[in-house]
Amino acid sequence: MSRGRPVGTFCLVLHTHLPWLAHAGAWPVGEEWFHQAFTQSWRRVVRVLEDLAGQGRRDLVTLGVTPVVAAMLDDPYCLRELHTWAGFWQVRAEGLAARPQPHLRDLATYEFRAATRCLADLESRWLSGGSAVLRGLAEAGAVELLGGPATHPFQPLLDPRVAALQLRTGLDDARLRFGRSPTGIWAPECGYTPGLERLYAGHGVGTFLVDGPALRGDTAAARPVGDSGVVCFGRDLAVTYRVWSPRAGYPGGPAYRDFHTFDHASGFRPARVTSRRTPTDRKRPWDPDAARAAVRRDAADFVALVRGRLADLSERDGRPAVVVAGYD
Repeated sequence: MSRGRPVGTFCLVLHTHLPWLAHAGAWPVGEEWFHQAFTQSWRRVVRVLEDLAGQGRRDLVTLGVTPVVAAMLDDPYCLRELHTWAGFWQVRAEGLAARPQPHLRDLATYEFRAATRCLADLESRWLSGGSAVLRGLAEAGAVELLGGPATHPFQPLLDPRVAALQLRTGLDDARLRFGRSPTGIWAPECGYTPGLERLYAGHGVGTFLVDGPALRGDTAAARPVGDSGVVCFGRDLAVTYRVWSPRAGYPGGPAYRDFHTFDHASGFRPARVTSRRTPTDRKRPWDPDAARAAVRRDAADFVALVRGRLADLSERDGRPAVVVAGYD
């Protein structure tokens, strides 16, 4: 609030896409890509959203789940392999516990507990299909689910007939899995070309996302696209890049876990970022407590950034503003 009036709305948009990975090899970009995405990201995000929904919170995030990802989360083979991978995650942690270095034994404890929680969650509900889990969040009003074309192609390069078939198939798939047809989409690569808005309108899609530069950086309001009745929202890159920037984003902070440093014997990531200039063999051990403290600091900084951005835009335009932070 600013001077007693609303300053606007913050929209957090999370989107995920992977190619179809069943029987596509294992590591690093085969089936294990799906396994790691689920265990390290998707399941944890869903759990947080469910906890907040259980507190009565609504309209938490907009969640883009492409038809390919939704299909893998329902596919019996993909789910069996995911369950097996999670079991081996637990076994790998047991092996790491036998190593002599104290920081690796601490990491083994952390990983074993995480694997145990994941296995329990998988066995209690996810192995019956992920659509029911996501559908529950949508029906509770906690999330808005975005749809999209069936195989997530770059639409501006498609023949219009193919683009229509892709979109219709993707929306039909979402209706079958989630009980409703999405009215918004994350356009693949945020791509747009004139005429796509008519395709969207013809299939009941009323909103889509573009990148900030497509609106010349002025993303403080939804924009009508022609006379189609469809509106687009632009990513506010000044806010989005506080997380997403490869050079200055939060995940590059010294306390966060270094994604690129592996203990190859176990497959775990044992190091913290330390600094961008620190060689791999000199990075300090990852400390979950230090990382949690960094998360709290960065979350507070992000909230302050969003509030300040909304207040500034509202003051500039004389009306409530919109700030969209979108992460693909």
